[in-house]
This record gives sequence, C-alpha cells and structure tokens, in this order.
Amino acid sequence: MTSVREVDTWNNCLNAPLQEDDKEIYDLIQKEKYRQFSGLELIASENFTSLAVMEANGSPLTNKYSEGLPGARYYGGNEFIDQVENVCRKRALQAFRLNPEEWGVNVQSYSGSTANFSALTALIQPHDRLMGLDLPSGGHLTHGWQTSKKKISSSSIYFESMPYQVNPETGLIDYDRLEENSNLFRPKLIICGASAYARDWEYAKLRKIADKHGAYLMADIAHISGLVAGQEANNPFELCDVVTTTTHKTLRGPRAGLIFFRKKDELENRVNNAVFPSCQGGPHNNTIAAVAVALKHAASPEFKQYAKQVRANAKALGEALVNYEYKLVTGGTDNHLILWDLRPLKLTGSKVEKICDMVNITVNKNSIPGDVNMLAPGGVRIGTSALTSRSFREQDFVKVAEYLHRAVQIALSVQEKAGSKMMKDFVMACQDNDDIANLKKEVETFSTSFPMPGFDPSNLTNSTSSE
Repeated sequence: MTSVREVDTWNNCLNAPLQEDDKEIYDLIQKEKYRQFSGLELIASENFTSLAVMEANGSPLTNKYSEGLPGARYYGGNEFIDQVENVCRKRALQAFRLNPEEWGVNVQSYSGSTANFSALTALIQPHDRLMGLDLPSGGHLTHGWQTSKKKISSSSIYFESMPYQVNPETGLIDYDRLEENSNLFRPKLIICGASAYARDWEYAKLRKIADKHGAYLMADIAHISGLVAGQEANNPFELCDVVTTTTHKTLRGPRAGLIFFRKKDELENRVNNAVFPSCQGGPHNNTIAAVAVALKHAASPEFKQYAKQVRANAKALGEALVNYEYKLVTGGTDNHLILWDLRPLKLTGSKVEKICDMVNITVNKNSIPGDVNMLAPGGVRIGTSALTSRSFREQDFVKVAEYLHRAVQIALSVQEKAGSKMMKDFVMACQDNDDIANLKKEVETFSTSFPMPGFDPSNLTNSTSSE
C-alpha cells in the first residue's frame, strides 16, 4: 500500500474541523441553530430542510467546475457530476409527474431570481412586453416591478412591464381587468405567480388571455411548488409553457432554482443557453445534488402527507386569527400562507415584525393591497411550511395564533407608550417590558418541545443564543 505524504504546513488548515479552524463562525452557526430551534419560524418563504440535503450541499461536489450540460462540458473530470445532474433532472420531472417527451428541466439556476431572469431571456427579447402581478398585490420583484419614479427589477429595466392587480375589496386577482388591460398592452409574456397571495390560480383564464395575444404563459410557483408536487394545489403544468420555482420553500430543499419548459418552439435550447452562458457561469454541483435529494423526498407518499398538513395548518391558523377578530386579506387561505391586514389596528407590519423578533417569533412585514409605502407596509405575511416540518399540527397553530395575538396587543400598548409613529421611539419604549420578556420565555419553552429537522439540538444551550 502506498504511503501518504505528510501535509505541508501551509495546508494544515484544510483538514481542520470548523470548530477548531474558525471558532468565530462556528459559534455564530451554533447561535443560529439555537435561534431556529427556540423560535417559531413563520416566514412563508422559509423552511427547514433535511440532514441528507445539508450533507449533499456541504459535500466535496463544491470543488468541481462544470460549465455546460451533462455530456457537453467545458471542463474534464465531470463523469460523476454528469450523473448527479442527470439524476436531478430525472427526479424533477418525476416529482411533478411530467412526461419527459413533453417537458424538460434545467436544474442549474442559482436561485429563483436568476431562474426567472433566465426564463425571460429565453422567452422574449429586450423591450418586449410582459405582465405580472403587482408587488403590492402580492407579486414578486422579478415579475416586472417598478414604481412611478424608478424601474426596480431587472425584469422592468430590460423589458416593458405592465402589472395586473387584485381587487382591492376582495383581495382576489381581477382576471377581468387583466384581460381588459392585456387588450391594450398586448403582452408577449404573462407571468402568474406570487410571493404573498393566499389563494390558488385560475390557469385556464390566464391561458385564454395569453392565447388571445400569442403570448407565452409562465408560472412562477416558487412558493407553492411543494404543494403542486404534493397535489395540494392546481397544476400549472397542464396549461403553462414554462414553470419556474425555487427549491427551498414548500419544496423543502436547498436554496436554488429550477426552470421547466415545454419541448416546443426550441424552448429547450433557448432555456439552456439563457442559463449558461447568457446569465450565469458554472453550476453549483453540491447544490444540484442537494436538490436531487429533496426531489426524491418530494415524490414520496410522506411528502404528500406533509403538503396536506401544511394547508390544514394554514387554515387553522387563519381561522384562529379571525376568531380574535383580525382581518385577513381574501378572508382566509388556499395554500401555505396568510396575509394579515393590520391597518384596522393603525399598526404597521414593521412594528409587529419587531415585537415578534423580540419574543422569538419570526414573521415578515408585507405590503397589503393598496399600500404605497413598502418600508412601512400595513401587514405581515405568515406561513406554515417550516413549523409543519417540525411536526406542528392544527392545535399547535391555534397556540401560535394566541402568541401572535399577544404580540400584537403588546405592540399596541408599546405604540401608545412611545407617543409617536417613529420606529426608533417604538423600540425605545420596548425596553424593560415584562410582557415581552414573559412571552419570549413561553415561546421558547413551547418551541423547544418540538423536534428539529436537520441537526441535533441536544448539544445546544441557552448560552448559544446570545453573548
């Protein structure tokens, strides 16, 4: 057996574990682990992925460069990387029950935003017209968002965009007005998808509008892809030309993006070329392997049970908040999230988010239809995917609603004490508040009684949560 040479001194760090090599970063990771374990994670775009996904994502596959597609790389040494990517592509089609004769998929996008811009690059030309859901109506930045003074997203900088909106009274997408406006705007692409819309999509109506103008129909299912895979949401693949998604939300994988395309109009070549070399360089092979692991999970019967429970939990949480006489946009939910309208309380989402952070509840401020100030929006967005991954059920979300109710009541009293609408005064008024301290303790006790996916919390202590 050949003996292994000694490591040169300048390479000694390469086999040292993180705890020894970089204690500062190790300690911060431990603190973040405890934050996740001891809090209630309710951000609708977050989830807790599996240990297997994290192992693949942290594997030596990160060492390999592999520009191009399997079998057509610009570097040698990709025989196993090719197999990994092909497995991922096969599993992506299987997870969504797609016929490989009709559909293909590119699994190299670094994120949902890059997947969307690559899809736009493939489908339309610069300055062509697109229509996407307005950001204040629950849409996403990458669907053409701009203000009256500035083009915000690259999707509005390089293309001409006109939004469609929800009905301000019902909070539901106004398909009739979308059709009316499309007759004037004549888009070449219609994007359906949202980051804060609690209801399902009527793809047949959108397909009819798109066909009227010879436009492509693209669905961005980043938020609901896990529900689509679990057959708990309407299926966009029946009627859309291209479907994009992130992989880390309801799909419960690592942070990446996928682009599915119908095998027509040369879309396979157009999408693949748009991803590389048009929009990005070498793929992250470690992440592609982790996506493959998550997609295997997504095709399982257990994942279908998970998706069903996500929806049941969202419904239970929404109903519990309504029982406290709070207002929800659209009055409820069909998916994994609810949009909570705080304007009747004269309270901003920013202040509720701040109080929730103080008591170990993580939500995000979110615009409500009709809002004009995105920095101080009128609501918060709440999702159930992450806590469902921690085995929360309906009765547990009733308890979560109680904690949210108490947080809002604290916010109202603090706002009154602050004597102004300024956030800095609000934060000052939170100091030495016994109600905040007591609720944080209760939330921590409650949260740490549930299992934690992906890592063992038994070696974490309260001391890891702060200096």
